[in-house]
Amino acid sequence: MTDELQELRRRLVVGRKNDGRSVYDTQAKAELVALCLQPGASVSRLARECGVNANQVSRWLREHGHVRRPRVSVAPVAPVAQVTSPPSAFMAVPVMQAPAAPADGSAAMHLQARLPNGVAFDLRGVDARHAGHLIEALGRLRCSGSTKG
Repeated sequence: MTDELQELRRRLVVGRKNDGRSVYDTQAKAELVALCLQPGASVSRLARECGVNANQVSRWLREHGHVRRPRVSVAPVAPVAQVTSPPSAFMAVPVMQAPAAPADGSAAMHLQARLPNGVAFDLRGVDARHAGHLIEALGRLRCSGSTKG
């Protein structure tokens, strides 16, 4: 925090009301609002560094006639003569054909899993016929002390 912000924080709260709410110095509030209006300034960061709720600082900005609007980039509108049809809501998606299974009925697959006993595995190119037996065997393994079980 800079010395300027520390000094502003020190001057900002001048007292407390009976219900515990703070009473703020008018000049210090105006200085904080001015800091919030600087390019690239973060209202929430400045409020936090000055010990004030960001919503309170946003209210002061509104009271001072400054409304911080989110920046919205707007694309230029094409002249009506150039618009031929409304854009489609659909887009082309390439479809890849799965490789054919071998004649003997086996198929290689890629499988990743974490079993309830904590065993995790990543099988690449395993034959589908043998995957069930392998998963059963892995599921029966005892857990180490570092896994749940």
